[in-house]
Amino acid sequence: MTARRLCAVLTAGFLTAGVVAGSAATPVAGATTASEAGATTASESRRTVAAPPRLGPADTLHIQFAGRLDTKVAARVYELDGQNSTVSTIRALHRKGRKVVCYLSAGSVEAYRPDAHSFPPAVVGKTLDGWPDERWLDVRQTGVLLPIMARRVAACAAKGFDAVEFDNVDGYANDTGFPLTRTQQVRYDRALADLAHRHRMAAVLKNAPDLVPSLVRSFDAALVEQCAQYDECAAWRPFVTARKAVWDLEYRVPYARACAAGRAARIQVQLKRLSLDAYRRAC
Repeated sequence: MTARRLCAVLTAGFLTAGVVAGSAATPVAGATTASEAGATTASESRRTVAAPPRLGPADTLHIQFAGRLDTKVAARVYELDGQNSTVSTIRALHRKGRKVVCYLSAGSVEAYRPDAHSFPPAVVGKTLDGWPDERWLDVRQTGVLLPIMARRVAACAAKGFDAVEFDNVDGYANDTGFPLTRTQQVRYDRALADLAHRHRMAAVLKNAPDLVPSLVRSFDAALVEQCAQYDECAAWRPFVTARKAVWDLEYRVPYARACAAGRAARIQVQLKRLSLDAYRRAC
């Protein structure tokens, strides 16, 4: 991860939902339980049981990880932290006609996550720049990582999420401490998308512009950060051509410039604070 990956500013209990909370997690009908998912092999994960929800160009996004959840935002899609969200919150959003995306980091281990101990030291690499509690994972070790990610994805499904956003899926382009290749990264990322599809959830790609040509057929939408600031919005044209949602978050670019970049690339752009609280100024 670089300093541009800002969506993991999370602590346990950081998000307080503006709806009734505390409901026990109940698996959705037909979904694999977390324990069953742990035994899923890479080949089995490719069996898609049903088409995932569609995330198209008209699906607007509200992403919030901090503060009291604002459920009044007129967005068709909400993204929340998977661990810190409750079943009752997701059900309440569904009653409002919203689709809900589950955030999880698939390319790093965050020390504050309850399953952080599941990652053997051999697959844990260097600390992410600017994120002292987060370290890269060796995505070559799919036999170790995919069962852990399968349990995480199953937990998202059990809560009723409609999609999963996979963060930190571009380790090969960063100083991870491992000699990762582009081919190895693409193989791992495609396996992640398969895990989401196995649970009838859409898969959302996070950043990784150089991997778009290889991953656009596997992922159902893309969440981008600061493509206007770095003049990279055109990289997601394959998603736009495929009629898949592309959402860009801008933290430092002036509103007019951000919106102009979004119009040129035909993607959705909004200004957000780095804390990813309720503030949202969409173009």
